[in-house]
Amino acid sequence: MTEKDFSYLHGFSEKEQQRLRKQARFGEHMIYRNLNMSGVSELLEVGCGVGAQSEILLRRFPDLKLTGIDLSTKQMDVAKKLLASTPWATGRYNLKEMDATNMTFAANSFDGAFLCWILEHVPDPIRVLSEVRRVLRPASIVYITEVMNASFFLDPYSPNVWKYWMAFNEYQMAQKGDPFVGAKLGNFLMQLGYRDIQTEVKTWYLDNRSPQLRKDSVEYWTELLLSASDQLVAANYVSAEIVEGMKLEMAKVANDPNAVFYYSFIQASART
Repeated sequence: MTEKDFSYLHGFSEKEQQRLRKQARFGEHMIYRNLNMSGVSELLEVGCGVGAQSEILLRRFPDLKLTGIDLSTKQMDVAKKLLASTPWATGRYNLKEMDATNMTFAANSFDGAFLCWILEHVPDPIRVLSEVRRVLRPASIVYITEVMNASFFLDPYSPNVWKYWMAFNEYQMAQKGDPFVGAKLGNFLMQLGYRDIQTEVKTWYLDNRSPQLRKDSVEYWTELLLSASDQLVAANYVSAEIVEGMKLEMAKVANDPNAVFYYSFIQASART
């Protein structure tokens, strides 16, 4: 698979690249809770993109060296600039443009792997996880964080948001991605012979108990949804009117004193 064969739901604009860095920081507490790379010295990050998670990994685990791979030249160029300006990354990373389904690394090259929001975008996630297993040494740890978009819930009821969200997921599936891949990680890892498989459901459940965090989360999710709007309109999955309706409804929910926001994702860990 080459970069031109790869369709990314959110696009490759500079605005999207900035959003990915914001996304990494926004979700850091949830993603890295119970994630322990302290025993890893040579970490493979699959789908490093703009380096947003790479920066966090190198900060949180100062003893590891990171090799990040991604298929996109545009994303890789941004990652190189970011990590070159990150003091704690100096001398500790190597970035390679590479197809995760056909890695050029030798077997037993790494003692840990990290994948975050990547399998939802690839046509063959099992092939990626098979390659990860090949390049890891025996007893190495792998952490995989993935979406489970069926969990999304918003109150008050927002019809344009629901229409947009369904189109968002349908478009991703049409691009050979999987917006529900998180629920399948246990089966994938078991099928490939990984050991000590664990899965954890991580949830944003925000109501009147956390009004500011709820507002911040709804506003963040508005950015996430809008990141695909140009693609969805161009592909005739939604109309411009639905996009505008979705924006208005999300703004209304963000400021509703009794709103509820709920979303769960899945993090799996296993050993080779």
